[in-house]
Amino acid sequence: MSAHPDRHEIAVARYFEAWNATGPQALAKAVAAAWTPDGTYTDPLADVGGHDGIAAVIAAAHEQFPGFSFRLAGSVDGHHDTARFSWELVSDADGTAPVAGSDVITLDGEGRIRAVLGFLDRVPAGA
Repeated sequence: MSAHPDRHEIAVARYFEAWNATGPQALAKAVAAAWTPDGTYTDPLADVGGHDGIAAVIAAAHEQFPGFSFRLAGSVDGHHDTARFSWELVSDADGTAPVAGSDVITLDGEGRIRAVLGFLDRVPAGA
């Protein structure tokens, strides 16, 4: 068990702050708060490293799904330097969630994300 059990929840909260940040400055600040400088993000559609690469993936998601927010679906399950959780991409207008996934994150000793391995569980046709 981790010495700080809530560190997983804190890291995931920062992760969602980054994914829901709007505007380039807020996004850059949120990514820097959540990830290590050499942090990575890998899912079926992206494989990037560093704050700029991660911010670009997040910005592209916002461009593809304007008016949507990412939210935690369920609870965070963590041990040692690893946590897993599920998420949904939810319409701010009507609450529908056309995209959902599950991520596994690895943290550094400070609780910042070193790596994300993402899986897409639900994706709309043509996305």
